[in-house]
Amino acid sequence: MYDFVPGKVDWAARGLPVEGANAGKPNAGNLAQRDVATCSVDETVGAVQQRAADKGGVCVVVNEQRIVFGVLRDEQLGGSGDAVVADVMRRGPSTFRPHVAAKEMAEYMTKHNLSSAPITTADGKLVGVLFRDVVMKATENDS
Repeated sequence: MYDFVPGKVDWAARGLPVEGANAGKPNAGNLAQRDVATCSVDETVGAVQQRAADKGGVCVVVNEQRIVFGVLRDEQLGGSGDAVVADVMRRGPSTFRPHVAAKEMAEYMTKHNLSSAPITTADGKLVGVLFRDVVMKATENDS
């Protein structure tokens, strides 16, 4: 049996304010776009294509509590408009916590050729989407 007591990392992972040496440095949470396209598993791709185009070209598939189930990116959004989101979404995408350093995100996104990444709380609730061009710009002067 485990007794989980949230600590500093959980606090930071929820995007709450922190102090210390890293407090002023950019991270996934403060660089993430919060106003992003979302959809449910039962919508059609055609119903979300324009919404996604208007918000950076990605749609995060969430439930009523905004828990992330999947994503639709160019490949899925460019398919048949009649397709149901649940049938074409990329299930269980890699998600990241708000406290992850921008430099670490830039390296990961470059290595894995990700144009965007969902940022979530520890319990999977959507915070926003981090776009690679944003994180690369924020870290271009890091050595």
